[in-house]
Amino acid sequence: MGVVKTDILIIGAGPVGLFTVFEAGLLKMRCHLIDVLPQIGGQLTEIYPKKPIYDIPGCPMILASDLVDNLRKQIDPFKPTFTLGEIAEKIEKLEDGSFRTTGHDGTIIESRVIAIAGGLGCFEPRKPPIDGIERFEGKGIDYFVKNPLHYKDKRVVIAGGGDSALDWTIELAALGSQITLVHRRSSFRGAPDSVDKVMELVSHGKVKLITDASVVEVIGTDVLQSVVIEVPEGKVTQEADFFIPLFGLTPKLGPIADWGLGLDKNAIEVDPYDCSTNVDGIFAIGDINTYPGKLKLILCGFHEATMMCQAAFRYIYPDQKLSFKYTTVTGIDGF
Repeated sequence: MGVVKTDILIIGAGPVGLFTVFEAGLLKMRCHLIDVLPQIGGQLTEIYPKKPIYDIPGCPMILASDLVDNLRKQIDPFKPTFTLGEIAEKIEKLEDGSFRTTGHDGTIIESRVIAIAGGLGCFEPRKPPIDGIERFEGKGIDYFVKNPLHYKDKRVVIAGGGDSALDWTIELAALGSQITLVHRRSSFRGAPDSVDKVMELVSHGKVKLITDASVVEVIGTDVLQSVVIEVPEGKVTQEADFFIPLFGLTPKLGPIADWGLGLDKNAIEVDPYDCSTNVDGIFAIGDINTYPGKLKLILCGFHEATMMCQAAFRYIYPDQKLSFKYTTVTGIDGF
C-alpha cells in the first residue's frame, strides 16, 4: 500500500471538512480527507439526509443531502482525494515538522498540516444487545454498507426503522438481494417517500417485512448462517448470509483523545483566531472544537475553515506573502 502525500489532511468528510477543500484550493493547497463513514457528508448523509436546513446563507431551505451534493460539486475542481470507511488511528510528527497519519486499516497519509473536522467525533455504530454478535462482525454482520454489490443476490436481514434502513432496503432489493426488514415498531421514522417505496416492494413480494419484532440471536460457525427474530407470537429463525443492524451512530472522540491535544470534555480546545490547537500544525474546526463563545453551527464551521486555511498557508509557506483575493473578481481558475 502506497503512502498518500498531501498538503492538508482533513480528518472528517462532513460539510465543514468538505468546505475546507474549497478554501484550501483557493490557496493552491492539496487536500486528502479521511472519514470512518463509507461516504462523504458526515451526519448530514448518515443520520438525516432529508432534514431541511435553514441557516445556510443564500439558501432559504436546503435538504442535508443536497447541501452535501453542492459541496462536492464546489470542491470537484480542486480534485481532493479520499480514504473512506477508515479511522485515523495514529499520528506522529516527523523531523521536518510534517505529519504521518495511520488509519486502522493501514493507510498511511503524510501531510504538512492536519485539520480535524470530525464533527462530534468518530461515529461508532449502535450495536444491538445480542450475545456473541462480535464473533460475526465482518463475517456476515455489517454496520455499514460500503459496497452494495457485495450483497447482490444474497439473503440479507436489515434491522432498523430510519432512513438508512429504508434506503438500503430499497437499493439492495433492486440488486436482487432477498431482503427481510425487521423493525421493532409498526411505524417508521424515515422519509414518507421511502416508506411508501418499501411498502410497495413488500406488496410485490420483493421485500419481507417483519414489524413489532427484534433480532435477538445470531447463529453460525465460521460465518453467519441465520438469525433468530423475536415476534409477538414467539421466535422464528431466518436464514441469512448477512445481518445489517442500522440503529444509528454514537459519536465518540475516538483515537483523537490520545493525540496530546488540549481537551475540554469531548471537544478540542483551539485559539479562536485561527482554530490552532496546542500542537503546531494541527487545527480543529467545526463541532469538534471549543473556545469562548463557540456556536455549533455549520455556517460557523465554514468560517472557521476559512480562517484555518489562511493560517495553514502561513504555516506551510512561512516565506511566501499571502495575498487575499475575491473569487467574484478572479473566479476559481484565477487562484
